[in-house]
Amino acid sequence: MSEKEEKHVIPYINRELSWVDFNYRVLEESFRKENPIMERMRFLGITASNLDEFFMVRVAGVEDQVDSHYFMRDLSGYTPAELLLTLSQKIHSFIEKQYSCFTRSVLPALKKSGIRFLKADELNESQKKYISEYFDKILFPVLTPLAVDRSRPFPLLANRSLNIAVRLKGEDESYFAVVQVPGILTRFLNIPSEGGNDYILLENVIIYKLGELFELNEIRSACTFRITRSSDLDIDEDSDDLLIEVQKFLKKRKRGKPVRLELSRGHDYETELFLKEMLEIEDHQIYEIPGPLDLTFCSSFASMPKYEQFCYRPLQPVYPPSDFADCDDIFKAIRERDRMVHHPYESFETVIDFVRTAAEDENVLAIKQTLYRVSGHSPIVAALIRAAENGKQVTVLVELKARFDEENNIMWAKKLEEAGCHVIYGLVGLKTHCKILLVVRRDEDGIRRYVHMATGNYNDSTAKVYTDIGIFTCREPYGG
Repeated sequence: MSEKEEKHVIPYINRELSWVDFNYRVLEESFRKENPIMERMRFLGITASNLDEFFMVRVAGVEDQVDSHYFMRDLSGYTPAELLLTLSQKIHSFIEKQYSCFTRSVLPALKKSGIRFLKADELNESQKKYISEYFDKILFPVLTPLAVDRSRPFPLLANRSLNIAVRLKGEDESYFAVVQVPGILTRFLNIPSEGGNDYILLENVIIYKLGELFELNEIRSACTFRITRSSDLDIDEDSDDLLIEVQKFLKKRKRGKPVRLELSRGHDYETELFLKEMLEIEDHQIYEIPGPLDLTFCSSFASMPKYEQFCYRPLQPVYPPSDFADCDDIFKAIRERDRMVHHPYESFETVIDFVRTAAEDENVLAIKQTLYRVSGHSPIVAALIRAAENGKQVTVLVELKARFDEENNIMWAKKLEEAGCHVIYGLVGLKTHCKILLVVRRDEDGIRRYVHMATGNYNDSTAKVYTDIGIFTCREPYGG
């Protein structure tokens, strides 16, 4: 390398391109034959879920920069327009590898285990009869085909919803209809078979029976499609009420600008032109998918109890953790020395027990805690509510800007307020990720502060999966 060239070497890796490389690493786990087949399915579903969020936030952010005519180069040397093109190329390559894994590696491995995903033309007569009855009794009453013409505008389709575009023959030209695949029903339908492990995807059932939905029309073509909308949190933090601002944004998110259109490969060209025009999508935002759209269904499929034998044995966390062994009084144990816990290998119940004990202990005066992400039925929040009901001073910082958990956090914040807790809705200009809990207790020798600090979140569900190190400690009494 010449001295001149060396001066222009950029020592930074672009954040977005680096993220795609990370998702490649997750995909490698789906290829690994050493992993049980359902774990490989689960990793495949994770790559799809990761990519959805990447488009909704990261790609959407780059799109906004391009639309704003921002031309500055980042530290890695890319302008937004250059980065968008490079991302598109890299993600197209990733999708090819992702579906190669699904069709050439995962599906054959499933078949060896006696599990098959079939298409309509692969069904035997009894199976065809079964899906026809299922369509008539379950699907048909739920489906609502939406025609699109001069008097009926293109519908507002939900972010990440799976749809079928149908091109119909008109008097002078083609016209179109959209059928949404109902998300309320399971994506994979178990159909009768000798081993009981044959499945067909719901969209394939609908396409097979489209003639009954459009019995007065001639169907020219049909294909599945899916749109991803910009969902990044963009709020005015100078507003007088951050809660109201976040609630307003959540309503707007459903109508976010499309940043990706996925189409099943082999689709009709006229249908692509129609969707491109209706959604105002550019060519680089269109992705032809060589298989079933939305592989996130792989995660839920892999989680079915009937296939536990094809997964790793669930981890059984140690309870109580080794640092709390033979400790009957959690406050006494923490006073003696700092105590460390390592999740998921050691049970998160220790943290929950700490909050529950503090909520009921008559000597506890106050509890102060940060909450970033919690579960849908959070025992931590339930304990905080109980503490407030018991007359303790409870202060909770609830981060409303926890991406895609905003609605859940708003719901918990309101319940905490109703119980008498003092709730802080995050801090202006900052996003609070820290995991910290303070318990103020009146001990015999004075007021002590007991603290729990950790990485991660106060989420009892993810604590069973994600690694997280926490420490319990306390300080000497005031004046001591």
